[in-house]
Amino acid sequence: MHIDLNGRVAVVTGAARGIGRDLVRRFAEEGVRTVALDVNEANLADLTQELSGHDLPSLQLICDVTSLEDLTKAVDAAHQEFGRIDILVNNAGVVATGSVDSLSEESWRYCHDVNLNGTFLASKAVVPHMKAQRWGRIINASSFAALVPTVGHTAYASAKAAVAHFSRALAGELGPWGITVNAYAPGMIPTQLNHFAERSPEDQDKMLDMLTVRRWGTTEDIANLVCFLCSDQAAYITGTLIDISGGKLATQSPQAAYASKTSL
Repeated sequence: MHIDLNGRVAVVTGAARGIGRDLVRRFAEEGVRTVALDVNEANLADLTQELSGHDLPSLQLICDVTSLEDLTKAVDAAHQEFGRIDILVNNAGVVATGSVDSLSEESWRYCHDVNLNGTFLASKAVVPHMKAQRWGRIINASSFAALVPTVGHTAYASAKAAVAHFSRALAGELGPWGITVNAYAPGMIPTQLNHFAERSPEDQDKMLDMLTVRRWGTTEDIANLVCFLCSDQAAYITGTLIDISGGKLATQSPQAAYASKTSL
């Protein structure tokens, strides 16, 4: 099966570093014209320099996903430059930690504003363009925390769970225009937000013992899934949350299989 995204136009939020940056790189390799949005001007400038080595045209725009005005201007600029918007990846996200009695209202609101409202506002900005061309793919970054929350992460878990349900509702709205909407729930993928790879070897072993595929997830794993969901091959998949966690929910004690393997 050949996934052909050549000539498509993709908007990626939170694109200046981490998973978002790697998604932009991967899209460029697949022949996709990319529109990278981020609030971090320095990291975005660095991405601009990196993408200058590609023959493919691209845009890198300073944009706050909590501002509909910023998003509308950015999406309209992208549409003016490329003539269409095919793909939106709502990747921008933040984490707020703390128990409910200690978490500030400001942190709670900001976590929901970026993770949930940012997804709503970016979708709102691109939907008119996708409806006009009667084709589109919206991919929303939820989280494994939407399936099984972590203690001390009520703001993040509730925001990401809402993203998953928002994706289902939006899929229902946009089906008549040939637009699909899906969300994905990454598991243990080391990033600058979670610092998984910086933990002690003992802590890392305990975490990896929870996985059926006993390794850290990678941004390439995410990119493979996102590219598939953006393709024509995924045209019949919409309104779903895809668990991409290495089988964290597959069995109660996946480490038992690895223990028995070493004893053979």
